[in-house]
Amino acid sequence: MGNTNQKPEVTKAFTWFHATSVNGGAMAIAATIATYFSLYVQETIGITAAQLAIIMFICTLWDAINDPIMGVICDSVTPKWGRYRTWFTFTPVFLLVDMFLLFSNPGFIQGSATAKCVYVCITYMFYGMIVTAYTMPQMAILPAMTKNDQERNGVIAKGAGVCALMFTIASTFSTQLVEIFGSYRRLMCFYAIFAVISFWGLYKTSEERYVLPKDPNTTGIKQLGYVFRHKEVWPVMLCWCLASISYGFMFTSSVYYAQYILAADKINAGLATGAYQSEEEIGAFIGSTIGSTISTYMGFISVGALLSMVVLMPIFLRTFKTGWKTLLVSQIGTVICYVILFFTGRFNFWYCCILSLVATVIGAMVNAVVNVLVNDTIDFILLKEGKQLSGVVSSVKGFAQKCGNTVTNSGMLAILALCGFDAQNGPLGQVPSAIIGTNVVRFLVPAIVSGIIIVLMVFYPIRKYFPEIEAMKAKMHATGEQEA
Repeated sequence: MGNTNQKPEVTKAFTWFHATSVNGGAMAIAATIATYFSLYVQETIGITAAQLAIIMFICTLWDAINDPIMGVICDSVTPKWGRYRTWFTFTPVFLLVDMFLLFSNPGFIQGSATAKCVYVCITYMFYGMIVTAYTMPQMAILPAMTKNDQERNGVIAKGAGVCALMFTIASTFSTQLVEIFGSYRRLMCFYAIFAVISFWGLYKTSEERYVLPKDPNTTGIKQLGYVFRHKEVWPVMLCWCLASISYGFMFTSSVYYAQYILAADKINAGLATGAYQSEEEIGAFIGSTIGSTISTYMGFISVGALLSMVVLMPIFLRTFKTGWKTLLVSQIGTVICYVILFFTGRFNFWYCCILSLVATVIGAMVNAVVNVLVNDTIDFILLKEGKQLSGVVSSVKGFAQKCGNTVTNSGMLAILALCGFDAQNGPLGQVPSAIIGTNVVRFLVPAIVSGIIIVLMVFYPIRKYFPEIEAMKAKMHATGEQEA
């Protein structure tokens, strides 16, 4: 898709604040919660794992439901400060307040398990609603700001790089950062202040150039109908869901693979030498081997994801121009690496680490590149319906992504359970079928998911409308210049 001769419509300041809003301090918060929140709640507040599972289910269910609701609200109201920009002014402040509450252990809930559960449920649910309230407008503001595909791709690529960096920092160094700040609450409030600055900067530097007047007849459920009635959108929704599954399995399954396959192989090899005789020596050896194996292997995965977002994704987008081509090429490479690793990953530890790094560098960009398909879908709906539904489309993408997260969280554990996996048995006590299952969730399942994405991109339905979309955008751009 062309439009290379248009004058720039986004500034460096807008690009920076767009990249560091959702993907900066807010992403550091998300990464910390994803990695450490469950342990924090159980150890500090005193909620059991079973209670927390119920809380998470309730909050996740509501979080998925409120995404389309938020999208409809965004595209239905016209606040004084902008349909999308207005949300950047107050939602990060709510985030700061909620981080103070979510990571507090107030006295009035002590001594009551019910009070603790209700408190955590409310504050965590509020967090999910806040994330939805600033994510949908942040995604929608980019196509409202520029119709230039190269500019859009550049902004998305920079955001992906910041996202990977913040996720790596927060998920890897949170323990050390908590020691520096003195508590999780102070650290999370620091991240939230960073988010406030970024979102306020995004409000200041953004413009809603390409937003059509609100149609009084296009409200509520009708807006979702305008999206869902086009069969071309359904494969894109599936791709958004699968991208979330692919990315989620990449990280979630890696810890299991490192501990129950790679570490187990190293432990068995070490014990076979007879160098460790006493129970104390054997215990120390097993513990150190598990720890070093996980940290080393996850280090390769984290670095791979960072390189994928910061280095390779921008190169791919500049080379292939479109999101669907970038996805197609990257997922082909990912499938090849995963299939090889599925059959040969256990041959050598360093070989497995290096090839896993290559697979991650090629494949981790999937969860960010699909944002380009959001812009394609927004333009497609505008072409077919003549309606600006950026918020609704962004919310549908968010809904599909969260469905993918649910599949990742429950699907991996279900596969392992069916294979007889039992964490209480440790790395050396797993039955052979559990080892096979661990290998399946690490490499085979992501390979299958990437394979389906390849098929979807080969038959990407929106691409045949690209010439019409380009003509529409050129007309809108010319009209905007004349009005200016």
